[in-house]
Amino acid sequence: MIDFYYNAAPNPMKVALLLEELGLAYTAHPVDTRKGDQFSPAFQSINPNSKVPAIVDNGAVVFDSNAILLFLSEKYGQFAPKVSDAVQRAAMYSWLMFIATGVGPFSGQAVHFRHAAPPNNDYALNRYDFEAHRHWGIVEKHLEQHRYFLGLDYSIVDMAFWGWARMVPFVLGKDSAWLEFPQIKRLLDEINARDAAKRAEALKTQHAFKAELDEEAKNFLFPQNLRLKGLNP
Repeated sequence: MIDFYYNAAPNPMKVALLLEELGLAYTAHPVDTRKGDQFSPAFQSINPNSKVPAIVDNGAVVFDSNAILLFLSEKYGQFAPKVSDAVQRAAMYSWLMFIATGVGPFSGQAVHFRHAAPPNNDYALNRYDFEAHRHWGIVEKHLEQHRYFLGLDYSIVDMAFWGWARMVPFVLGKDSAWLEFPQIKRLLDEINARDAAKRAEALKTQHAFKAELDEEAKNFLFPQNLRLKGLNP
């Protein structure tokens, strides 16, 4: 039995998708980051970085969503190219890390400066919005020539993509995003139609995560802001 620590954000959801695709038995443990659950000693003993997702699989502790995707796909032998297939393995690592170090972080920062940061952050919003558009543009161009990221084979790279692709209009701040990125929408719709994706989406309804972005939530989500008030985070 796997213990899965999650919330409804993009990174935990892509792990939820893989767990469902693999058909693994797991116990879902909600970590409500707007209530500060991520800073509890119990959770920090699993992930000292105080981030979701994390899993414990028969004593093996894995945190960081892309590390979890790699760990599970290799342990259970599904949704990743064989070690002997160097060409496809190289593509898998390249695109998975592109999502991990580019798509995810720049999309996340675009969301932060568009929707959460104090006003008058034109420089920061312009930077991250530009980079989010650029990264998603690279994905769009790749998918114009490939059904999935690795060609004809559905893989953990597509699952990593799915976690963030669901958020593209919110990330970019425009309802017309799908007109600009039709291939991203095409692959997103295909994955959304999978039974595993439907079960993964349903997972986030099993716990009433705090929705309000009040001062308490902001202090937990953005502890760096306490320094602006002369307080220690």
